[in-house]
Amino acid sequence: MKIISFYNNEKVLIRKAISGHPNAQRAIYEKFSPKMLGVCRQYIRDLQYAEDVMINGFVKVFNNLSSFKHEGSFEGWIRQIMVREAISYLRKKQFVVFDDEVYEYNTPKQITISSAMDIEYIQQLVDDLPEGYKMVFVLYALEGYKHSEIAEMLDITEGTSKSQLFKARRLLQEKLKEQRILGYGTH
Repeated sequence: MKIISFYNNEKVLIRKAISGHPNAQRAIYEKFSPKMLGVCRQYIRDLQYAEDVMINGFVKVFNNLSSFKHEGSFEGWIRQIMVREAISYLRKKQFVVFDDEVYEYNTPKQITISSAMDIEYIQQLVDDLPEGYKMVFVLYALEGYKHSEIAEMLDITEGTSKSQLFKARRLLQEKLKEQRILGYGTH
């Protein structure tokens, strides 16, 4: 039996999906949709709307599959489409308001969360952030974008991006402290 590496299988799968093979498209969707729903859910509170955004994102994935250059990961390429689709959705719905008031940005205190903390509770805390704070927090803290990239994506200044992140972290820290979940390090 001949074993073909995953990378080669992925290239074949992409090539077949570009050619319109429904089984290849379904395989891509089934492989990446759970993770991509999670990405969309980070930005969009309502699961049903997050699913809609993910499906629209996959339509864009399949419509633009031939533009994937096999530079970097395929999953990362799909993820970028999902992030942009979620941001676009929020902008169309006018849910996002950025507070231009700039705060002095200091390094936040170290947060220690108990191991019993439920991931759903953390997601709820993030969901409760104002949309502008939440979007910058997710892009920076979870997706790993730099402030310059966030500023370009959201059409805001780097200072606004830094300020939104600072305020999001501060609000999260306050909520965790209220719940007596937050432990401050001595850093």
